[in-house]
Amino acid sequence: MKLLVVKTSALGDVVHALPVLPYLKSTDLGMEIDWLVEEPIAPLLKGHPSLRRVWKIRTREWRKIPFQGAREMLATGMALRRQRYDAVLDLQGNSKSGFFTWMAGASRRFGFDASGTREWPNRLATNHRVALTEHDCHVTDRSLAIARAACPGGSLPSHVGLLSITDADRRRVLEKMGELGLVQGKTVILHCGTTWVTKRWPPDNWLLLAEALGREFNVRPMLTWGNSEELSLAETIARTVGGARVWPGDGLTDLMALLEQADLVIGSDTGPVHIAAALGTATVSLYRATDAARNGPRGNRHIRLQSPLDCSPCLGKECSLDAECAHSIPVVDVLTAARKLLGR
Repeated sequence: MKLLVVKTSALGDVVHALPVLPYLKSTDLGMEIDWLVEEPIAPLLKGHPSLRRVWKIRTREWRKIPFQGAREMLATGMALRRQRYDAVLDLQGNSKSGFFTWMAGASRRFGFDASGTREWPNRLATNHRVALTEHDCHVTDRSLAIARAACPGGSLPSHVGLLSITDADRRRVLEKMGELGLVQGKTVILHCGTTWVTKRWPPDNWLLLAEALGREFNVRPMLTWGNSEELSLAETIARTVGGARVWPGDGLTDLMALLEQADLVIGSDTGPVHIAAALGTATVSLYRATDAARNGPRGNRHIRLQSPLDCSPCLGKECSLDAECAHSIPVVDVLTAARKLLGR
């Protein structure tokens, strides 16, 4: 059987969908599985043992060059159609994913019903629409619901060991850690950024947390980042907190290998936290606008802290109560969670 998974973005959402791979393989070890994903996220799936091929799209670039972009989209769709897939699993649920699901031309095209799709045109592309139940609360369970509908009878997967790190990547990152003086003691990573403003923890809280970690655990926090704004914050904290280090930021592959080496990763609802959890690294994650029960890492090596405000989670990207909400998860609670996971 040849199958295409369509889950194009965002980074954390793609990580949450990874358990469909061991599930699908448990139904048919010989199944050939391809994955369609946005190009910047493709390194996440590079070399994955369950995948035959990773197809890359670059919709952000295509929007800048509409006519050429349309041609490239169509060419990608036609290339997918030539693969003659037996089934397509659309785990994204929007118009973009629907286009590629339809273009792939499989006779069986699985997606969400009206309750699960983000944009109604997506439902025009699928002919097997899966209704979510009250048990499909977590985003991973939503993806697995489609996988079960397409290929029933599989085994429920573990939520760790879902990503692959090569020995070469591991050695390269260990060398970099040595250059940064991180070869002894515990490695605690702070990822201070995330996409929505309403998911962020205040900069002053990150600074206080970094100082407290240094005092109590004698660690030199490693600050990771994903864009220039996050880099600026990381550099500010590193200048203020003695011993803190800013990761050089040499791409997603190195970040994955770094997260694997960490003893603890602390962040908001953001891709690096979910990558760390998929690699088996302990995490403390903070939730304001989003729901820890829906998005958070699962298992006893992960502590999820939800804002105590009655309106949380609101799923809003803007809010008049943003300042109050941002400070509603106190530093002491995050430090207590870190203490528990680091064995103190």
